Amino acid sequence: MYASSKSKIRVSLFFIFISGFTYAQQQGTVQNPFILNPTDSTVVWGSYWSEMPPVLHIRSGDYVRIRTVLTSNPEHLIKAGVPANQIEKELIAVQAVKNRGPGGHVLTGPIFVEEAAPGDVLEVHIDSIDLPIDYGYNGIGQSGFLSDEIFDRKTKIIHLDREKMLGHFADGIEIPLHPFFGSMGVAPPEKAGRWNSAPPWIHGGNLDNKELVAGTSLYLPVFVKGALFEIGDGHAAQGDGEVDITAIETSLIGKLHFIVHKGKSLQWPRAESATHIITMGCDRDLNAATHIAVWQMIHYLMETKKLSEADAYMLCSVAADVAITELVDGNVGVHVMLPKNIFVSH
Repeated sequence: MYASSKSKIRVSLFFIFISGFTYAQQQGTVQNPFILNPTDSTVVWGSYWSEMPPVLHIRSGDYVRIRTVLTSNPEHLIKAGVPANQIEKELIAVQAVKNRGPGGHVLTGPIFVEEAAPGDVLEVHIDSIDLPIDYGYNGIGQSGFLSDEIFDRKTKIIHLDREKMLGHFADGIEIPLHPFFGSMGVAPPEKAGRWNSAPPWIHGGNLDNKELVAGTSLYLPVFVKGALFEIGDGHAAQGDGEVDITAIETSLIGKLHFIVHKGKSLQWPRAESATHIITMGCDRDLNAATHIAVWQMIHYLMETKKLSEADAYMLCSVAADVAITELVDGNVGVHVMLPKNIFVSH
């Protein structure tokens, strides 16, 4: 998996053949984004790491169309009921990766953003998310919230109706689909080493935040040159908490817009949707994670709305919702959602 960078896609060179001539695509535009598909040389298996060689170089402002594969293996899916001819060729290809871990997620990337430097903020705007296959799965894992009380270990294949955007859980039970990437992050600080892909942290990673749907921007602090963005763990739908440790796990295709913000800084990931500002916190302790997320919202209000600390704290209490993001990834997650419509212009 850690092959020489010569084997990687270098310096945004995506070659297009027209009338026998070859030229390098120099910019990823909204109409003509760079394309990054998962192969055994364009994925990372189980980690975020400052030493990971990039598979794509882009510039701030570029768009990239990225495909991810679900975190499973073909044999497991076939055993659970997926016909062999419906197993994605991309999922088969990434099985060739030998250097895996310490986590279990298959992440497409890393992407090197030329302008990004430590202390900057990388905005990842999720322009669109599509479902490339018509199934996903939910599995009860060993590390679920009730894994020491519910001992059944089973996998359910869930059919996805991509026209109606519903997941068929069982007769009489249809789940509305709101696809999002469970894991989006940059390389953590160098001193963190090869960070397990499971616990979310200051670099983002396995946030499992169901609010990060199409139309949302995720803001990530940058810790190393180029940021080294990775993405994966596609979900068709999930409840807050993700209590059995999986959502409706599936493959996704997303078009992302990357923007580097100079002169700004963040301590933790933050997001903005059409309707809300979202702050996040992660820790092994739920109380500590909540503490981080609430303080991040207070800091946001003090910095952007010029409120005093006390007024920001009060506004969080009367207008913001504190939600459990997930309870199952080693570091649990909490997010605070502040509605934007409370801010009125005069």
